[in-house]
Amino acid sequence: MEDKLWHKSYAPGVPKSLEYEKITISEALSRSSKNFPNHTALNYMGRKITYAELDRLVNSFARALQDLGVQEGDKVGVCLPNIPQVIIANLAIFRIGAVTVQNNPLYTERELACQLNDSDARIVIILAMLISRMEKIKSETKIEKIIGCHVNTYLPFPKKQLFPFIKKDMYCKVVPTKDIKIFKDLIDHYSSAPVKDCSKWDELGALLYTGGTTGVSKGVMLSHANLSCNVQQFVAWFSDLKPGEDKLVGNLPIFHSAGFTGVQNYIIWQALENILVPRPEPKIHIEILKKYRPTILPGVPTIYIGLLADPDFGKLDLSFIKGFFSGAAPLAADTIRDLKDCTGAMMCEAYGLTETAPFVSATPWGGTNKPGTVGVPLSDTDIRIVDVDDQEKELPLGEIGEIVIKGPQIMMGYYKNPEETAKVLKDGWVYSGDIGCFDEDGYLKIVDRKKDMIIAGGYNIYPVELDGVLFDHPKILEACTIGVHDDYRGETVKAFVVVKKGETLTEEEVITYCRKNLAPYKVPRIVEFVDELPKSAVGKVLRRELKEME
Repeated sequence: MEDKLWHKSYAPGVPKSLEYEKITISEALSRSSKNFPNHTALNYMGRKITYAELDRLVNSFARALQDLGVQEGDKVGVCLPNIPQVIIANLAIFRIGAVTVQNNPLYTERELACQLNDSDARIVIILAMLISRMEKIKSETKIEKIIGCHVNTYLPFPKKQLFPFIKKDMYCKVVPTKDIKIFKDLIDHYSSAPVKDCSKWDELGALLYTGGTTGVSKGVMLSHANLSCNVQQFVAWFSDLKPGEDKLVGNLPIFHSAGFTGVQNYIIWQALENILVPRPEPKIHIEILKKYRPTILPGVPTIYIGLLADPDFGKLDLSFIKGFFSGAAPLAADTIRDLKDCTGAMMCEAYGLTETAPFVSATPWGGTNKPGTVGVPLSDTDIRIVDVDDQEKELPLGEIGEIVIKGPQIMMGYYKNPEETAKVLKDGWVYSGDIGCFDEDGYLKIVDRKKDMIIAGGYNIYPVELDGVLFDHPKILEACTIGVHDDYRGETVKAFVVVKKGETLTEEEVITYCRKNLAPYKVPRIVEFVDELPKSAVGKVLRRELKEME
């Protein structure tokens, strides 16, 4: 790869280009189980599954799927939180050359039916407590068989005080039928002897659906090469994190692209210990920190904000943490500072899309952290900033435009949707729909989504910039701005604000503060105080829902 502006900001030892091992994630599990057979792969609330045991469980479930008629290229729906079964299932699907289709278990029946139907999945693996809901929509899909998973299957014993989301009704009884199977029964019935690995480098490995925050969800086709290359880019980025040595808190949902790569694939490749968190809440994180002393703590901003607001977090000895990892939304500078003050560890912010498997840039690990940026492009990743209205025109350094991306992690396209693929994927470049710019050191700043831009009186206003200013107010916990109709300006700015516990704030105080920090045309004209903001499964504030409320 030719020299780029950002290469000068790489941490020592990180190459600008890599020689990729043509090893799929399923093959990486076989390697990890051979090299680290007794090392903990999954830690599920104290129940530890070694790499050797995980490999055997994957083999058993792979045989079960084959016996249920799943063949190479078939789509298998997976609709699970972060419990051991989701990783066992995904790796077994990979191993037999089938395609895993990730689904959010919090989806409504309508959303789930739409996504499963679009994917052509014939089998779905789902929480046992959700089987009755699945049966209601089965006729609207191509689903022939349902495999139910119990949340307590791999628990050492119930811990209802520590993990309050485990409720009595989650231990529901399911009677197996011809079309309904129980995950554990299948595992116990089939041999764990090695299964031929049918995952192929250039073929489709996963369908991950876009979050739908900017419209109808689309099935992103990711090859085994896409998934493996993105992991290898991360391995090179975090060069001092050695195989078999670290523990990572698995709190990002695996059905989401960040969790799929960061909490599943990267950990398997590096033979790390994955401390699974089905429901990320501050108190649960604090107990995990106390008991298991993880070295890497990922999280979206809302997780870190919640931890810092909990007095018990500040009392912990956190010297064992090597670093934090964040994405999905910008982190406030004071949040980064407060976490460093607590631990001495650095924050690595990352940026990516489902269409890029997902990571394309990150804070240089061991390098300079610039709050307000998402670091620099990863090895073999090229990024251009182009004019919003003329996508063929590349903009000079510092100018704001649409971010377009090229690299080995770029998707194959959208499933059964060539029209949308053609709009986004052009000559190997993904047009992200995100607005941003580079600074003089090659650090990328995300300004906003193209579709979220507010045009008020002829001025372009980017809500993310306004959100960042509001975040810096000492009394504001969270904020989100949107454009609302205005007879005179076309649009004007409205801010939704969540005030920190114990604090009081008025609309006039917020507007006065913004006047001191923003150009007059950017200042919110309306402020609404709310108890909480709508969020996605990974904690990303859903600006679109606020717009719909208006």
